[in-house]
Amino acid sequence: MKNKSFSPLDKLRLKVGGVPEHFNLPWRLAIEEGLFRAENIALHWSDMSGGTGQMIKGLESGSLDVAVVLTEGITKAILQGLEATILRVYVASPLCWGIHVPYHSSIKSISDLQGRPFAISREASGSHLMAYVLGSENGWDLRKMKFEVVGDIYGGLWALENDEAQAFLWEKYTTNPYVEQKKCRRIGEIMTPWSSFVIAARNEVVQNVLPALNKMCDLVMNRAKLLKNNQRSPEIISWRYNIDLYQVKQWLNQTEWADVAKKSPKDNHKNVVSYLLDLELINQSEAKDWKEKLFI
Repeated sequence: MKNKSFSPLDKLRLKVGGVPEHFNLPWRLAIEEGLFRAENIALHWSDMSGGTGQMIKGLESGSLDVAVVLTEGITKAILQGLEATILRVYVASPLCWGIHVPYHSSIKSISDLQGRPFAISREASGSHLMAYVLGSENGWDLRKMKFEVVGDIYGGLWALENDEAQAFLWEKYTTNPYVEQKKCRRIGEIMTPWSSFVIAARNEVVQNVLPALNKMCDLVMNRAKLLKNNQRSPEIISWRYNIDLYQVKQWLNQTEWADVAKKSPKDNHKNVVSYLLDLELINQSEAKDWKEKLFI
């Protein structure tokens, strides 16, 4: 790829999207502290409450240049034709998904969910793909799984409360306040068999300003490292995201943002592609030459 030279005198404008959750606090802090501005990067952040599916649509339409997105969702989208590239692993640790059901339902165990409709934010979203992983791990016929598209976490909670769906998968710590408010009940958890989040960009942007994109990634990863090592971080995260302090400390202990020095995410992806193939969410033709399709 040929990269357009980026002069320090030019101001690069980037539209970046990610979920409005605690994982992305390093981006928020880097913006508030002027770290991008100091490098002449005018970064506009958009909260994507609709998750991975919404961000994929944004990359397709050009309303986003960069997305901080779930690994499995963006991998599937790129292998099926999305004109985007994975730049970096963002969160290297797995994501813990809570398995939620209506609070007053008779559902007691994961086995009770077989054949029942799952609420998902969008097609090919994390909540969609992880429902398939859950079904696969429990030996269900994946072709018989049912889904209701609900848009975001609030749509998922509404679907449970109004009997539009009987299950909803979402990041465990984000849903904790709603579990405590008895808007839903958690009956289990499931971990992603891969790293949680990656940073991806539209190919047109990658081709034009790759050095600046790398600088952007380095800045946010260094800010994440500072956040991880700051003794005050649990209090800051608890206050900003309305999560119980004890739970924040648990989450921080489990979460590892990627090391800025480890810039290649390729080793992370063999397992992702294998799972997508096994679940028949992509075919052999789409998986062929996956490294060349996914990465620079």
